[in-house]
Amino acid sequence: MSTPYVDHPLQPGDRVPNVEFDAISREGKIALDDFRGRSPLLIGLFRGLHCPFCRRHVAAMAYLNPMLREKGVQSLAVVNTPVERARLYFRYHPISDLLAASDPARASHQAFGLREIGIDAAMAIRIDLPGELPEPMSVMAMDEFLNEKEGYQVTAADEQMMTADHGQLVGQFLIDREGIVRWSFTEVLEAGLQTFKAPNSQELMSAASQVAL
Repeated sequence: MSTPYVDHPLQPGDRVPNVEFDAISREGKIALDDFRGRSPLLIGLFRGLHCPFCRRHVAAMAYLNPMLREKGVQSLAVVNTPVERARLYFRYHPISDLLAASDPARASHQAFGLREIGIDAAMAIRIDLPGELPEPMSVMAMDEFLNEKEGYQVTAADEQMMTADHGQLVGQFLIDREGIVRWSFTEVLEAGLQTFKAPNSQELMSAASQVAL
């Protein structure tokens, strides 16, 4: 299935396209049209599980999921990891009741306007995270350091995704029942900005309260 390409991140008021994924947390497919007319949806579009901060974003979505469900909002985490590799990971790192899907081709990122900044630009950035890193590091060195620190075993499938990762940006979008974006958070892959940061949970929950009305 082809998906449209958008040259800027979708903003509140924009209509989202339908995208279909391989489900990770269950068998079969998950499509955005499944939620239309039924419930609001928080969708998180992340790099592969090889990205330590993306794993943390998924865990944060799992933490907020029960509170969002109380408001009638469903949650879906999408990772650029082949489905069998992702299922193996989540078998040992369960995300109870959180829907998760695989999109190694990054079709959803393109459809939501989350661009790739290019590998050269990504590698030129030095990430300074006191308490996380011993010194400022490149993105690749940071991933290697944190994966080793956290005991994440990089597989051939992960390496394939890492090779194809050209500075892919990530984001989260809160979509109402009609398929309209009502709140968004997008990454800025530049030193000192929103690099690897998560959205403000209070801001997200406030937006969820409004979209669920």
